[in-house]
Amino acid sequence: MNQSRSNQKDAYALILEAIDSGVYKPGDRLVESDLAERFGVSRTPIREALQRLETQSLLERDGRSLIVASLDHNQMAELYVVRRELEGLAARLAARHATEEEIRVLQEMVEADDQLIGDPAALSKANRRFHEQIHLASHNRYLVQQLDLVHRTMALMATTSLAAEGRSEIAQSEHNGIVDAISRRDEDAAGQALKDHISIAFMTRLKQDASGRG
Repeated sequence: MNQSRSNQKDAYALILEAIDSGVYKPGDRLVESDLAERFGVSRTPIREALQRLETQSLLERDGRSLIVASLDHNQMAELYVVRRELEGLAARLAARHATEEEIRVLQEMVEADDQLIGDPAALSKANRRFHEQIHLASHNRYLVQQLDLVHRTMALMATTSLAAEGRSEIAQSEHNGIVDAISRRDEDAAGQALKDHISIAFMTRLKQDASGRG
């Protein structure tokens, strides 16, 4: 890989991580010179990274400026429909293909994440790692790629459903049920458990939004 491509990849990853971690939130304006100074990267790879993020609909135009995109109600609903089906498929395939070591890692992740209940920000990051581990356990590279794009787009939501009162405990219980089904090699149960998990998360977010409007 030449130096230009390496810098472009680094700039893209740095900006994406900043969006994912909430450093830049929906509506925030991204300026080439500011990003170059912040990340210590020249403006050319920053510009190329911004163009790539715009192509992926993670950034949008506001006049001549680029801002972090936001999702309206319909976009959020469409995203959850796709996520529910893809995540369910990942769980089904994980029940079929996951190694014993991968299953044990999932079990240990659930146990460790129980300690994060009460810290929505930390649990949200752990939640993403847990789901990514299931994606990898599906052993289907094309599904992993599609889910990666879905999860990147999820970063455009300013809040996490795990911040809702009581949701953390329930979500952890749901994670435990998903892993249990995967460990039993029950494809139908694993797929349905994960689809139900996403549906409940979506309903929780809808209630959060309704409450915010109130």
